[in-house]
Amino acid sequence: MKTFIHNDWQEVLGPEFEKNYYLKLHDFLKKEYATQQIHPDMYHIFQAFEWTPFQAVKVCILGQDPYHGPHQAHGCSFSVLPGVKLPPSLINIYKELENDLGIKPVNHGYLKKWADQGVLLLNSVLTVRDGQAFSHHGKGWEQLTDKAIAALSTRQRPVVFILWGKAAQDKIKLIDTKTNIVLKSAHPSPLSANRGFFGSRPFSKTNAALLAMGEKPVDWRLPADPGKVD
Repeated sequence: MKTFIHNDWQEVLGPEFEKNYYLKLHDFLKKEYATQQIHPDMYHIFQAFEWTPFQAVKVCILGQDPYHGPHQAHGCSFSVLPGVKLPPSLINIYKELENDLGIKPVNHGYLKKWADQGVLLLNSVLTVRDGQAFSHHGKGWEQLTDKAIAALSTRQRPVVFILWGKAAQDKIKLIDTKTNIVLKSAHPSPLSANRGFFGSRPFSKTNAALLAMGEKPVDWRLPADPGKVD
């Protein structure tokens, strides 16, 4: 389970892979994958970073930890592989997307088109036990992903950070809000979506911010056919 990211994220995060906290996390994960059902599979843990290189990031949608149901998680926040039933949070994201920009929902949850346009789909914890949400909290992932968020915050080109729910909003301390844009609202889960997620218009606000930065806006439409799965 050697750790390597095949783009410029390796330069940002590579030094972290040599630190004591990460070596302990690595040993913990080896035991977990050998003895428990863990999501995502070990070859997709860093999928978000692989899909969206550091210098390509325009937007960061921050989640908490991976989906903990079978076959759902594949290393990107809120995204699921083609053929997997849409999780409730993603259904609500699609509802808000339609209300905000008039974009009709598709019948899959594969968000690679967003990632390819510079949307980093990052969870603060990158692994989870089957059926046990947040079970890998406090094992070291937060230190690594905090480094990623802080590095984006201090990068020369600013980023739009989308923080849904308290866990994501707690990361604002890592973000320079004078140079980056932060959009906050309730989480899209059914437990909280009616308390400020619906009507928050994150997609149009993100594109307005990108245009103001001189960046190309995100085309939030997803293809009806998700195509090739990486």
